Amino acid sequence: MRVPFYRHSLPASSATLVAEVIESGFLTSGQRCSRVEEQLCAIFGTSHAKLTSSWTQGAVAVLLALGIGPGDEVIVPAMTFVATANVVKQVGARPVFVDVEPSTLLIDIALVKAAVTPRTRAVIPVHLYGQMVDIPTLRQALRPEIRIIEDAAHCFEGTRNGRRPGQDSDAAIFSFYATKNVTCGEGGAVVTNDGELAANLKETVLHGMSAAAAQRFSGGRYQHWDVARLGTKANLPDLLAVLLEAQLDTVDERLARREALAQRYEDSLAGTPLGVPTIEPGVVSARHLFPIHVPGGQRDWVMRTLNDQGIGATVNYRSVTELSLYRNDPAVQRHDFPVSLDWGEGTLCLPLFPTLTEEEQDYVLNVLRYEVIPSLTSHAIEERGVAAL
Repeated sequence: MRVPFYRHSLPASSATLVAEVIESGFLTSGQRCSRVEEQLCAIFGTSHAKLTSSWTQGAVAVLLALGIGPGDEVIVPAMTFVATANVVKQVGARPVFVDVEPSTLLIDIALVKAAVTPRTRAVIPVHLYGQMVDIPTLRQALRPEIRIIEDAAHCFEGTRNGRRPGQDSDAAIFSFYATKNVTCGEGGAVVTNDGELAANLKETVLHGMSAAAAQRFSGGRYQHWDVARLGTKANLPDLLAVLLEAQLDTVDERLARREALAQRYEDSLAGTPLGVPTIEPGVVSARHLFPIHVPGGQRDWVMRTLNDQGIGATVNYRSVTELSLYRNDPAVQRHDFPVSLDWGEGTLCLPLFPTLTEEEQDYVLNVLRYEVIPSLTSHAIEERGVAAL
């Protein structure tokens, strides 16, 4: 049997929606984007939403809209996808890494507080694997002028104490990449309650231009535009936005399926040497990925075993500080991040998506149970900073 890492569930009828946009004659950002942005505001309880071409370009546009650039510092966790740090470098600022908590793998707020300097302009907490960082507590640890930009690429459906991404921060940024819980192949979105940021963002997602295509030709006549600030090219076209509308109406039922599958993994692997992050009380995880930690330096062997049996296991993620770009940066202290380093050397993710069948999941579990677990050494996982199942 072959079990892919991910299988999208977009119906064939999605092609009809794309055809409707093509027939309309307007392919770039227009009315279909505006409709999805209204949906996002309703879901997240925010005043503003802006669709973007990716999480990455959305983050660059947000940083530009906030005026963050050369000479500024932005605090990021060492355990995340590399884009979280890269966007800071792309606007000329300096990413300052801190370690994550041993049990949750979320950014360590005490370390954030200790890393703040007079140059700190923002913090990018990452809701890793779908679990939200405690944003109100993070806010209390910072000077009022330091911005909080949530990396919610994994956390579309997540909540903490009933609060959603974007409600207690300056902005939250989502990803609609091909393997995300809500997808249009490539894309993203920013939600915020900050009116000034939202106004600036409308420009920075489109080169800094004061008018998008739909506005430049409003009323049947061409309207002049200006550029007062630096921007990027980050807008999402209607051609992709149209794929999101129906998915936004069904996120809850897909989350319930992902949660059931995740619980099934956890119940079946209880008492084994494998570890997972702890989900804290009051948190509803978006269950974007199902990560496990393999002790004893045997992660790569386990991954090869799963791959050889047709199972799409992958690594999410190695510590950013171990990637060559940052490992070779003399400003980055590699040994300051023991939790991120350990998790990054031992983690892999198992297949998790709504159309994963129990037969497919049983196959994954049987390979783990009969081929992998008997060969694992009996390291004490708790001592390695990972919560045991």
